[in-house]
Amino acid sequence: MAKTAQDSVQVEELLYQALETELGGIQIYGAAIRCAVNEDLRAEWGEYLQQTRSHRKVLMQVFESLGLDPDAVTPGREVVAHIGSSLVRAMEMALSAGDATAAERVACECVVLAETKDHLNWELIGHVAKHGKGPEVEILQAAFDAVEQDEDHHLYHTQGWTRELWIQSLGFPAVLPPPEEIKQVETAIGAARAEQARDQMLKKN
Repeated sequence: MAKTAQDSVQVEELLYQALETELGGIQIYGAAIRCAVNEDLRAEWGEYLQQTRSHRKVLMQVFESLGLDPDAVTPGREVVAHIGSSLVRAMEMALSAGDATAAERVACECVVLAETKDHLNWELIGHVAKHGKGPEVEILQAAFDAVEQDEDHHLYHTQGWTRELWIQSLGFPAVLPPPEEIKQVETAIGAARAEQARDQMLKKN
């Protein structure tokens, strides 16, 4: 990767962490699907799993185009891998406890944690593509454009599922599927508006 105005070493580190996040995400969604009780949620996560596999392929193409070794290990990548395996282990622990609905909530929380990192990775890749210089910016922009909408969807919708499943467990009326799902939220502003509208949805039901 050519040296440019931005720190090329740190850009490479970002890409290694992003790839490891997607690899971990495949394992995390596999575990989360095993925890899902709600059929709509299970189907949603099934779609996210397929999209995460696609995102991995997008990054592998980036690595090939930039001449990076996808198997190289960095300290940051090792941390990301550790966090991912810990989230999978957390879901396995919840499943083994024997409370299916509690395990489902744990899975939601684990997915939100993983997708928060994933979403940040892609925001930063988009920032490099927009503000960086050099031949790699076009490669990064194309990857960002291919993935951005999926990442927004994964994070904001799973946050909605987590909130509503917790509300249901506390004995209050919940909106399931969550407002984020119903309104097809794709932005942080949209997610905030969907949450604000949930009481109106409950009144209609």
